[in-house]
Amino acid sequence: MNLEEERPSWDEYFLMLAKLAATRSTCLAFPVGAVITKNRQVLATGYNGSPSGSAHCTTQGFCYPGLSSCDASKILPSRAVHAEANAIAKAAKHGISTAGASIYVTLEPCIYCLKLVIAAGIREVFYETTFNSGEKAALRDTFISEGIVELKQIQLSEDTAKKAALFLLNPTSVSKNLV
Repeated sequence: MNLEEERPSWDEYFLMLAKLAATRSTCLAFPVGAVITKNRQVLATGYNGSPSGSAHCTTQGFCYPGLSSCDASKILPSRAVHAEANAIAKAAKHGISTAGASIYVTLEPCIYCLKLVIAAGIREVFYETTFNSGEKAALRDTFISEGIVELKQIQLSEDTAKKAALFLLNPTSVSKNLV
């Protein structure tokens, strides 16, 4: 078997990193992870959750008193800083340019994050799960037709996911001769 066929594609690799980042999420409604890349290098990662210094929803067990999660209210805004915004902010905080970069996210960026992604100079968005619909999808499609951003839905192959699970569950830096 060709060893190259056993390796995840670059898209799968970066999506898996975004999925790992999502495990750090402190949001009760949507655990989301993001990875900004350029020239096959990771520039920054982010996940969604309360702003630094604010109580985590997962710690207190609710977003707002009486609500199990932010999406349980049509009035109150989400307390979370979205994964894309956190990744962009982390890059900015450390002086890392995102111009011409790509971003991998576990959930299609909301319209506000998509505008932030575009403003940060990120031109490619790879996402796992669709989010926008209706008028929001129409606005997203306008940005795409204007050529200012490209969006592509991607998935992990079952083989890649199974191999990744084995790597996560077992020691990886062990000689295959000892196993």
